[in-house]
Amino acid sequence: MFAVLKTGGKQYRVQAGDVVRVEKLNAEAGDKIQFNEVLMIGSTVGAPLVAGAAVQAEVIDNIKADKVITYVKRRRKHSSQRTRGHRQQLTLVRITELLEKGAEKSDVKVAVGARLARRHDAVTAN
Repeated sequence: MFAVLKTGGKQYRVQAGDVVRVEKLNAEAGDKIQFNEVLMIGSTVGAPLVAGAAVQAEVIDNIKADKVITYVKRRRKHSSQRTRGHRQQLTLVRITELLEKGAEKSDVKVAVGARLARRHDAVTAN
């Protein structure tokens, strides 16, 4: 059985035992997390989400992707050039279990993106 989950603005097709690189999450290595935005699980298709479904995973590590280098050069009579690099921060997770029902009853921490967690902490601090 497989599921399609949504996190970090992307969709992933996963099944138990898969290792997936997702956008950085607010979790440490060894934490158990749960993805509640499930678009499809088995033969059940959500509209847009499947009610009560979840995908549980274990965080392996927080990593960085390969460096992407962009080079910008202005042409003709202007002699300017610029090199920029970027390394996306990712979280490596291992899918442990697919739940069709009962996601609300489990006491596993919900997967939240690192950017949303910082914003939430700033709002609650004020």
